[in-house]
Amino acid sequence: MNDLTQVIKSIRLSEKATIGTETNNEYTFKVHPDANKVEIKQAVEKLLGKKVVSVNTANYLGKKKRERRADAGRTAHWKKAVVKLAEGETIDLV
Repeated sequence: MNDLTQVIKSIRLSEKATIGTETNNEYTFKVHPDANKVEIKQAVEKLLGKKVVSVNTANYLGKKKRERRADAGRTAHWKKAVVKLAEGETIDLV
């Protein structure tokens, strides 16, 4: 991907993500499905101005949905990235 502003879509604020933030200085983002670890690291460092130690990614399939018909659809597939920041770095979520 050429445009780093399209790599990070949103931050994930779940119970598990909050525990990772408090204990391991790890922040969870919803990212573009075609983005790789290097692009995610560059996007966080340039857009947020933070030093990244590591990036872990996971792909998720969309959930199956059905509406009173035989044909089933599904929600969009998505990708999650868990970014560990350097010691002393934080992101203000407020």
